[in-house]
Amino acid sequence: MPSRENTTFEVSCPDCGGILKIDVASRAVIAHTPAPRKRTFEDFESAARAMREQDERKESLFRQAVDAEKNKEDLMEKRFAEALRKAKETPDTGKPLRDFDLD
Repeated sequence: MPSRENTTFEVSCPDCGGILKIDVASRAVIAHTPAPRKRTFEDFESAARAMREQDERKESLFRQAVDAEKNKEDLMEKRFAEALRKAKETPDTGKPLRDFDLD
């Protein structure tokens, strides 16, 4: 019959799947075995395909950013023209208020 002081037991971690070896006497973890790592890709072909897809996505995002930058000047001109038109249409309400005037 093993003595209670030397008894250890193993517990599987429900979160990570690792195995903890616990000493009963000290109530401490004395060893940890990490869970085996899951493979992201099954083979090199699927990894290469994923990298190509990622490169295509990056290129697409870059092209969209370049197009947006090309159209940025036209967009800013239109916004300015609209703001200028609104400023001309609305009459001046008089003297602008300052914080100093409110005292």
